[in-house]
Amino acid sequence: MWNYTDKVKEHFFNPKNSGVLDSANAVGEVGSITCGDALRLMLKVDPDTQVILDAKFQTFGCGSAIASSSALTEMIIGKTVDEALTLTNRDIAEYLGGLPPEKMHCSVMGAEALRAAIANYKGEEWVDDHEEGELICKCFGVDAAMIERAVTVNGLTSLEEVTHYTKAGGSCQTCHEKIEEVLEAVMAKTGALKPAAKHTPGTVGLDAIKPLPAKPEPAAAPKLTNVQRMQAIMSAIEEMRPQIQRDGGDVELVDIDGKDIYVRLTGACSGCSQSAGTMMGVQMKLVEALGEFVRVKPASLMPAHAG
Repeated sequence: MWNYTDKVKEHFFNPKNSGVLDSANAVGEVGSITCGDALRLMLKVDPDTQVILDAKFQTFGCGSAIASSSALTEMIIGKTVDEALTLTNRDIAEYLGGLPPEKMHCSVMGAEALRAAIANYKGEEWVDDHEEGELICKCFGVDAAMIERAVTVNGLTSLEEVTHYTKAGGSCQTCHEKIEEVLEAVMAKTGALKPAAKHTPGTVGLDAIKPLPAKPEPAAAPKLTNVQRMQAIMSAIEEMRPQIQRDGGDVELVDIDGKDIYVRLTGACSGCSQSAGTMMGVQMKLVEALGEFVRVKPASLMPAHAG
């Protein structure tokens, strides 16, 4: 399991400013639920002073995505639009006391959503469908501009770091050569073109500035059989149901497809603005119970051929 700071846990378990902002006059949307992470950032900007009076978010993703989105809204409320534009993903991560290297892409998603929202407020076109030749990673919809910003802002020097910060290249890997070309071009432009230094665990990106204490490597747990794995999943969900039911909702296991576990939220949880947080709570419980990474998805996202 990754080592999260208390600030990250605070913003995940008690997110600030989540939900819909009906009075919003600026909206930025980045990511895709089908890719695993999505963020909708809504701002209320005073047209006279250009001050961001309120901000809310809706996100689908991991605990770090929720925490980064929550932190972002706290950071920008009270700032002018131009002041908010100076914020980078490093500022978000630093506000949270650091993020694991593999989760830095969540802070980048927040910074991208902020840029998209402000572009929307200013009436500028936010290009999310990518011009010909710009799209680098088709699996996660990451273009060259996003990679360039991540490399420049965070001083990235390796393909692995680019994947941590943007998710680009983290799936089919066919775009690795293109990512390296963008990386080398940016490094050449900034004069940083040199062999990447070897990073020790927990020191990529912001962690090099504010290290997080490394956890000892746990002993490898015996691999569960398919039957044991299914029983563990069902048991973990049953343990969570009383807590969810107390809030007027319920959760039901629908299907298991490898690392993807499909559940259905019902009652008060169905359509609730906090449903993404509930899904992540279930996911964290299952990861802990199974000793492996799994992704919990709503039953509505099941492939058509599934049961």
